[in-house]
Amino acid sequence: MDKPEEEKSLRERLWKIIFEAETPLGKAFDVVLLGAIVLSVFAVMLESVDHIALEWGPQLRVAEWVLTGMFTLEYFLRIALVRRPWRYIRSFYGVVDLLSCLPSYLSLFFVGTHSLLVIRILRLLRMFRVLKMMSHIRGAETIMRGLAASRAKITVFFISVLLIAVLAGTLMYLVENGQSGTQFTSIPMSIYYAIVSITTVGFGDMVAVTVLGKIITSALVLAGYAIIAVPTGIVTAGIMQGQLGDATTDACPSCGVHGHLPDAKFCRRCGENLH
Repeated sequence: MDKPEEEKSLRERLWKIIFEAETPLGKAFDVVLLGAIVLSVFAVMLESVDHIALEWGPQLRVAEWVLTGMFTLEYFLRIALVRRPWRYIRSFYGVVDLLSCLPSYLSLFFVGTHSLLVIRILRLLRMFRVLKMMSHIRGAETIMRGLAASRAKITVFFISVLLIAVLAGTLMYLVENGQSGTQFTSIPMSIYYAIVSITTVGFGDMVAVTVLGKIITSALVLAGYAIIAVPTGIVTAGIMQGQLGDATTDACPSCGVHGHLPDAKFCRRCGENLH
């Protein structure tokens, strides 16, 4: 009769260490994990430098496999500790945790996939929880909610800009195509020029030579300044409609997601009871 209680106690201790940052052990685990992530990403970057790879390649590979083994063990521990593993696996952090391990194993079968390990940098998002900066995560979620609420308006906006670019590009092709040494050799190339002009990027790889072409380009650049401001207003309106309160660092025992409101009784993602 004591063994189940011991197993339950061990499970609870592991949960607090891996999923929570309130206890000294939990915070130490997260700090070590973040340090390992930084080292892993740094090792991948160093391995892409030829002379470093020639001299230190084997050592970097050994370090990478040690870190990959640690991340893999941590991933399966997280799955074992949550009440509903499938919900954790499908969550944002669950997907990132999986993708941070896969490239090492894929590199055994597919050349070039090893560099995808830099996706581990996304795991550093956990530092906000460790450093008690959940308001930053809530701020990011507010922006994402604003984008989601504004997706219909943004879609219409981008389609409108695309239509303007197509029309302007076609007009630039008609104006510039007959000139000697012209770079406007096709309508797609001219549309590319119109998009670059509207966004005020100005790569300089294509230049209008006719007076009319320069006038059209000037109009596109001036219109671009006004166009760029439109998405900002759309997203800001969406954000104002979805303001949320401050969040805690408590993790859902079902899916492991963080960032619940202080008075929340159920998980904001899966609906599981938090207590």
